Amino acid sequence: MIFSPSRTSARRALIASASLLAFAAPAWAETPSKQAVLETYADIALASYSDALASAKALDAATDALIETPSAETLAAAKDAWRASRPSYMQTEVFRFGNPIVDAWEGRVNAWPLDEGLIDYVAPAYGTGSDSNALYTANVIASDEITIGGESVDVTTITPALLQDKLQEAGGVEANVATGYHAVEFLLWGQDLNGTEAGAGDRPATDFAEGEACTNGSCEKRSAFLDAATDLLITDLEEMVGNWETDGAARTALLEDEDKGIAAILTGMGSLSYGELAGERMKLGLLLHDPEEEHDCFSDNTHASHYYDGIGIQNAYLGRYERADGGVVEGAALADLVEASAPDVNEELKADLEASIAKLRAIYDAAESGEAYDQQIGEGNAEGNARVQEAIDALIAQTRTIERAIAALDLGAVSIEGSDSLDNASAVFQ
Repeated sequence: MIFSPSRTSARRALIASASLLAFAAPAWAETPSKQAVLETYADIALASYSDALASAKALDAATDALIETPSAETLAAAKDAWRASRPSYMQTEVFRFGNPIVDAWEGRVNAWPLDEGLIDYVAPAYGTGSDSNALYTANVIASDEITIGGESVDVTTITPALLQDKLQEAGGVEANVATGYHAVEFLLWGQDLNGTEAGAGDRPATDFAEGEACTNGSCEKRSAFLDAATDLLITDLEEMVGNWETDGAARTALLEDEDKGIAAILTGMGSLSYGELAGERMKLGLLLHDPEEEHDCFSDNTHASHYYDGIGIQNAYLGRYERADGGVVEGAALADLVEASAPDVNEELKADLEASIAKLRAIYDAAESGEAYDQQIGEGNAEGNARVQEAIDALIAQTRTIERAIAALDLGAVSIEGSDSLDNASAVFQ
């Protein structure tokens, strides 16, 4: 593993790492061992989750300032901190799917979509109930008690334990999300009521004010919910950092069997590329032209989250991660193993990664120029729809090459997750 010193500010480093050019893998004198490749992958996981933890702590500090002194300025600063926390975390998503410890944990920090009526007030258009979710409009913030599975639960005092142990996936419903980035996002932005028109959520800072200045009621509990959710996010990320440290559970499990470890890298790359990103996060929303199916739906930050997912996939393959402070973690790479077995596949996969990142960058640039992701998937927006479809096509193409890499390395059966939106689109409309 090679560390290089910080070269730029955090902001510049993030943008630099997200350039359209692929990272150049180190030129090794000989093909590295599988053990060395796995060590690099684990080191990148540790660095990525550590950066996510640092940015979550900055988010916690910004939300504490909002709670202490609610104002347009402190709310804007908290939103900026939330946006800034996403690039590092999204680059960790490639560690899902192939690493069971990560998959078992991930829903605590990035579960979506969520039925926001569980947490707080919602607009009348949201509706008053759902056949699939008895807690669709429970509004914990305005309630002293709610009923979960026939059991009365006291919600007068909001704590991290209440959020995690009682409310998260309450009643066995995955859309009951009370923890993680998207619960915090909703608390900061509120609902996005603009459909596929311009505009994100617009929660007033006075929703966190005290006394007569409070808007929409229960401001003290709303602040407590926000405080508990950000504190819990830090706790959860600290746990995952520990899992990737020396002798950590995730690192240990990865290194137990070299072939299974290499398969885990490719499983994460392929499943994130195909079923998760191309399918559930992009094609589904495009088919339905539904802004509720975008990943960061309250903040209109979806373009950035998709983009950094793509960067994370490339990091895992090239064995190189540029940290938030500009430092670099790099070492023996999966690309080196593929190069030794099938140079043509390696070159094709590197080119495919560049191509998918370029297409995701086009979505990113359009959003930064004023056309948010929910507008790009809107019905009748032919140019925006085509831009998103091109990124989906590029992600599918790179998945096919990932499958060729799996075959070249003779890893046997490696399961890549699918999506009805890609594999059985008619089921989406049933």
